[in-house]
Amino acid sequence: MIAACKIDISVGEDDFDSAVELEKLRSAGVGAIASFTGIVRDEATGPALIALTLEHYPEMTTSQLRKIAEQAADRWQLGAVIICHRVGRLLPEDNIVFVGTSSAHRKAAFDACAFIMDYLKTEAPFWKKEETTQGTRWIDARISDDEALKKW
Repeated sequence: MIAACKIDISVGEDDFDSAVELEKLRSAGVGAIASFTGIVRDEATGPALIALTLEHYPEMTTSQLRKIAEQAADRWQLGAVIICHRVGRLLPEDNIVFVGTSSAHRKAAFDACAFIMDYLKTEAPFWKKEETTQGTRWIDARISDDEALKKW
């Protein structure tokens, strides 16, 4: 039997180690761990990407990420949720986000992980700016991200 869901949220400039975060999800009663690691792509929506900068309001961001994790814990029986999100200037191939969930069963772990990522893409208060070979621009929300929320 899994105890109450543990939620661990971290937001900052420091990199994270996905293997270390995965190990934190192991505990008694856990039969499944699902995770997603997002990496800065080396392509922008136009010219070649030099860097991606993420800005945020720390208290608002942490609060919103916790709210998203709690919503997942309310929907699925989870042992733990870990969300690590980086901010600041990131280069192509840098880690940007880690989401990990644990549960007694794989479906809950998979579904909760996907739910959290879909909500992070639309509900988390991050502002992203691309720095490319032709200048900088703020990234607008994507219709496909809003569409992904409809399944939940």
